[in-house]
Amino acid sequence: MSAYLRRLDLVDPGPPSVTALRALHAAQVERVAYEALDVQLGRLTSIDPYESAARIAAGRGGYCYHLNGAFALLLRALGYEVTWRRAGVQARRAAEPPGPALANHLALTVRGLPAEDCPSGVWLVDAGLGDGLHQPLPLREGEYVQGPFRFRLRRSDVAPGGWRLDHDPSGAFTGMDFGMRPARVEDFLERHQHLSTSPESGYVRTCTVMRRDAGGADVLTGCVLRRVGDAADHRRVLESKREWYAVLGDVFGLRLTDLDDADRETLWARVRRADEVWATGRRSSATPAEPEK
Repeated sequence: MSAYLRRLDLVDPGPPSVTALRALHAAQVERVAYEALDVQLGRLTSIDPYESAARIAAGRGGYCYHLNGAFALLLRALGYEVTWRRAGVQARRAAEPPGPALANHLALTVRGLPAEDCPSGVWLVDAGLGDGLHQPLPLREGEYVQGPFRFRLRRSDVAPGGWRLDHDPSGAFTGMDFGMRPARVEDFLERHQHLSTSPESGYVRTCTVMRRDAGGADVLTGCVLRRVGDAADHRRVLESKREWYAVLGDVFGLRLTDLDDADRETLWARVRRADEVWATGRRSSATPAEPEK
């Protein structure tokens, strides 16, 4: 946990409080990238929260199962009341929300922290949505603005007793539904296997890395780096392996010290090959987005 907190540059966040929770959440999404680079290398990673926490402490990121699983572990160690929730992310191309039964996403709630804007003391905590939340939201119906993104929390139409987070129209996904029954790591193993290995998985088809901050999000899709949230979106095509790995390190904090030269060559070749295919029909008009889960 000490190494994890050093990664977040928060040596002593203090006892549980709304202020500390907001600081922890912001630090997590700003410093720990949303990424599935191991999938591109054909590697199945563990989503055990202890192993995910060790992964983050060592300088890597992950996607929702890793990021929220590890973050929940950290929060519990700091004294927070955290609960795992099965959730379903609706991709931009999906006509209907999949609902939490699919379990293509792990969401978190934290309770016991009442505040003026959250009388119930229950908060939606989610550091695994790529360009999603920068800070936790009170679990109550309403619209919330964080940087350039406007979110809406409402009761879910597909999760009885659950909730729906609608993302901003400029975001990488349409929304996310989650139920209120507690979940555990076993609930996500089957979908994790699919997301990591199936040719239909967006993580297999597309290499995407994201990092959220107060002003917006940095998004790397294949060889296209995009900044979302400034007055005008900025797009840059990375033409070389050296430039691509420099961006991973400088923008996303991914030095990838666990990859040897052969791994780096394999990863770059796959990303470059997939990007060339994608570029023939989409680069000029498409908006890079989170891989469809």
